[in-house]
Amino acid sequence: MTAENRLVTVRFDADKLILELRHDAEGAYHAFPDARSGTADAPRVALSFAEALHARIRPSGTAEAVLRAWAEGGGPPGPVTLDDPAAVPPVRVRAGAIVIRDGAMLLIRFEEDGTAYYEIPGGGVEAGETPETAVLRELDEETGLAGTVGPEVARVWKAGRHEHYFVVTATGEVGPPETLDNYGGTPVWIPVEHLPTTALWPRRLSWRIEHWHRTGWPERPAELADSITELGRPCRW
Repeated sequence: MTAENRLVTVRFDADKLILELRHDAEGAYHAFPDARSGTADAPRVALSFAEALHARIRPSGTAEAVLRAWAEGGGPPGPVTLDDPAAVPPVRVRAGAIVIRDGAMLLIRFEEDGTAYYEIPGGGVEAGETPETAVLRELDEETGLAGTVGPEVARVWKAGRHEHYFVVTATGEVGPPETLDNYGGTPVWIPVEHLPTTALWPRRLSWRIEHWHRTGWPERPAELADSITELGRPCRW
């Protein structure tokens, strides 16, 4: 069995998920116990659903599947595939700007077949750029705003893309539509408290941004796989 399709048994103790506590250069993270990983002596921890939602759990693809099943009524009954999108070279690297002003977040609104959906301003990191440089360039191109890059708060793996999301303090006003390059979208300000129910992509960031805005941004970037395509459905994981 290859690393790509290796299985691991998800373990629960009552209503808590059992994980290993490990460390790397960026600090502590959690992992699914795996006898073949060479970490048999790693300490075990038991996380509630609320704790697991905000933990750095690797591999992120497996974590997404487990949290989704848990949110929808229970953990997986048996083994699940170890799915690590972070280990696969990305087909595209994207940088996104989380811009919040006066209690509202700047998004790009699109419409398809009469249905609106939203994206966080941003775009591809070009050759020779860092994500921090790209996020300011894309913000200027898509909205006309200048900005200062703050902390990176999330890394999202979605459909082969590796995405970096930064808090950006922006200045100025949104430019006239004819001056913007955002693929026909429209910059709009959406109240932060509406984000969990907004058809926002990537979906797993929507409620987290609202939560972080109220409680404080994470000390280290959240690591999230996001395979959700139905943006109109609630997401609680």
